[in-house]
This record gives sequence, structure tokens and C-alpha cells, in this order.
Amino acid sequence: MYRGLRVGVVVPARDEEQSIGAVVGGLLALRGDRGARVVDDFVVCDNGSGDATARRAREAGARVAWEEAPGYGIACLTAIAALDPVDVVLFTDGDHSFEARHALRLLDGIVSGNDLVVGSRVLGTAERGALTLPQRAGNRVAGLLIRALWRRGVTDLGPYRAIRKDALRRLGMRDRAYGWTVEMQVKAIQHGLRMAEVPVNTKRRRHGRSKVGGTVRGVLGASLGILGMIATLRVRELLRGLRGGPTDSRKGADHS
Repeated sequence: MYRGLRVGVVVPARDEEQSIGAVVGGLLALRGDRGARVVDDFVVCDNGSGDATARRAREAGARVAWEEAPGYGIACLTAIAALDPVDVVLFTDGDHSFEARHALRLLDGIVSGNDLVVGSRVLGTAERGALTLPQRAGNRVAGLLIRALWRRGVTDLGPYRAIRKDALRRLGMRDRAYGWTVEMQVKAIQHGLRMAEVPVNTKRRRHGRSKVGGTVRGVLGASLGILGMIATLRVRELLRGLRGGPTDSRKGADHS
């Protein structure tokens, strides 16, 4: 528990046996001001791994959920469904590219009154090679589109983020693949949620290859998923307006 909030961690992972233990162990080792453990529940979703990811995660102290259907979003949804009751859900990746201690920055943003806090790799420090050119370009394009369409500044679609569980429920997340992170941020804007970005440092992947930036298929899939999700959410919003319905939750809408 952190400052009165029960915290659950979700990690979608595939073939991360060499790094998942450090991710789990680092976050479970976090302590609050009075020495209490910060994380109350920890679920790693093994998304079809062909290695010992699940075993390493359990050995480090996490619970493991399985999802055979491939996809970042569906792995997150499966892990969320397996969580014990919590107040805040903290998301991170299984490649140990983030520092565990920066989770406290995300959680402090929630404590201070935000509903969603995104760890921005752009605002933080990135090791050489930590972010590929396609990742940087994708962030830039997505940020420009979100600013143009919704007049909100977004510097990163980073996976290191924290959200209040009741806010997450309101968003009605659906994406099963690479559009997950941008779906969350755009829907949060549409719902009028309180949002913030905090800087987080990014380390270069030490083991394996990135599923997004490390392959042509990953780059294309992520690009299409992100751009497609932005287009889909904008079209839905415009159609609601044409039907005479409210366009954001501040007017009583449900954007799930």
C-alpha cells in the first residue's frame, strides 16, 4: 500500500526470462515512507512465451496469468482481470528498461490528485539505443495528432504508467494489440480525466529483442495500431456529435 492506496502491478510479457525476475523483484522491493511494501499485488501475464518467463516471474514473487492470444492489449486485459482488488494499477514492461524507483513518481502523481500518470521517456533520460528511431518518430507523430485533434500535449505513449482503477474501468479499454497505450490516453482526454506526465529514465534492453522497435513487423504493427486507434476514437467522437450526443464525460457521456 502506498499512502493509503492499494497498488497492483500489471506486466505483459513474452520471452523475458532473463529480465522478468529483476522487474518483479525491483518493484516488490519498493518501500514507502514507513517501510511498508508499496505493491500489494503483482500479476505477470505470460503471453505465449516459449521460455521460462512464467517460472522466473513466480520465483521473484509475482502471480502469473496466461494468455495464448498474442497482443499487448489482450495481455494487459488478462492481467487486470486477475488482479486482486486495488485502488491503482501500475503498468510496466518485462524487459527491465525502466527503473523501479520511478514507480514512486507515478504513484505520487496519483496521490496528488491525477487519475492517470504516464512516465515520459522523452522528458527523462534515455540510454543510447534505448529508443529506436521508429519509436521516437511514432511518439512524435502521435503527440502531434493528439494535440491537433484534442488540444492536449502528449510527449510519450510510454508503457510505464499508473491509473486509478475506477478511472480504468470507466475507459472501457478494448484494444488487444499495439493501440492500447494511446487508447488509454485519448479516452482519458475524452472523459476529462486528470492527467499528468512525469519523467522516467529508459535503459537499453540488455537481453532479447524489442517486440515493437526491434523488428519490421513490430514497427509496422505498432504504427498501424496507434494511428488506427487515434482515427477510430476521433471518428466515434465525431459520430456522437452528429447524432446530437455529448462528446465528453463532463457532459455525461460514456466513452467506453
